[in-house]
Amino acid sequence: MRIAVTGSIATDHLLTFPGRFAEQLLADRLDRVSLSFLADGLDVRRGGVAANIAFGLGVLGLRPLLVGAVGGDFEPYRVWLKDHGVDTDSVRVSDTRHTARFVCTTDADQNQIATFYAGAMTEAREIDLREIVAHRGRPDLVLISPDDPEAMLRHTANCRELGLAFAADPSQQLARLTRAEVRDLIDGAGRLFTNEYESALLCERSGLTEEQVLGQVGSWVTTHGESGVRIRAAGRAPLTVPAVEVADVVDPTGVGDAFRAGFLAGTAWGVPERYAAQLGCAVAATVLGHTGTQEYRLTPEPLLARLRATYGPASETELSTHLRGLR
Repeated sequence: MRIAVTGSIATDHLLTFPGRFAEQLLADRLDRVSLSFLADGLDVRRGGVAANIAFGLGVLGLRPLLVGAVGGDFEPYRVWLKDHGVDTDSVRVSDTRHTARFVCTTDADQNQIATFYAGAMTEAREIDLREIVAHRGRPDLVLISPDDPEAMLRHTANCRELGLAFAADPSQQLARLTRAEVRDLIDGAGRLFTNEYESALLCERSGLTEEQVLGQVGSWVTTHGESGVRIRAAGRAPLTVPAVEVADVVDPTGVGDAFRAGFLAGTAWGVPERYAAQLGCAVAATVLGHTGTQEYRLTPEPLLARLRATYGPASETELSTHLRGLR
C-alpha cells in the first residue's frame, strides 16, 4: 500500500523551561500578557507534521511519498528522510523562502507554548496532486495533514477529482479555517484524525454535532494522551485502546504524529483496527522517550515487548510478522 503524506515540513527549535507556565499567568491580566521564559535547554531538530509521519512510516518499512514545500536549506533534511525510507522527490523547493520553523517551549508539567513560521510552506498551495499522480502513480491513500490552508483544500479537491482515498488531519490549522472549509476538508474522508481538544474544536468550527461528523467520515480516530485512543464510526460501538505507559517522559513533541504513522502502517498491512491502534500507541510511547520527533529507532524486540506487556500476546502475534524485518 502506497501512502502519500501531505503537510508541513519544518525545523523544530525545542526549548525547556524548568518552571510552570501556570504560575506566571495572572487571571486578571490575560488581555495584556507580556512574558519571557528563561529556558534551560535548546534542541534544534527536524520536524513538521507530514515529515514526522512520513519518517515513522519509513522506519516501519513502508515507502511513503512526502508532499510539501521547503526552502533551499532543505537538502541535508532531504538526505536524512531518504535514508529512512521516505520518497522526497515530490517535495517543492522554494526559490525565495526558508523551510518552515516550529519554536516550542515546554514547561515542567509538559505544557507547551509554540509559534510556527510558515516560510516556504505557503507555496504548498502551488502543488498539484494531479501532476504528482501523473508522474509518480496513484497512491492508495492520501493523508492531508496540517499545511498551508489553501494547500489542504486544494489537495482535498484533487483527491475527489481523481477518486483517491484520503484521510483528514486538520489538527492545529482548525483555528485558521472557516466553517465551510472545515466541512469541506472532512466530507468524504475515510478517516478523520484529531486529539481530544481538537475534536471539540472541530465541532465548534464546523457547526456540526459529533453524530453529524461521523455521518461524513469513515471513522474518527481521537487520541486522548495518557487515556489512549478512541475510534468511532457511525452505526458501531466505539473502540477504545489504552495508551502504553511511559515511566520517564522526555518530550511530548511529535507523539501524535508517531501514533498516526504506526496506525497507518498497521492499516496498510491490513491488520484489524484494534491492533493498528495498539501499534500506533507503542510507536508514540517510543517517541515520548526522546527529545525531538525523529530521533527514535524502531527495532523488533523492544517494540514487540511494549505491545506484549500492554496488550497481551495476541497483539504481539498479530504484528510480529510485519515488525520482524525492522532494522
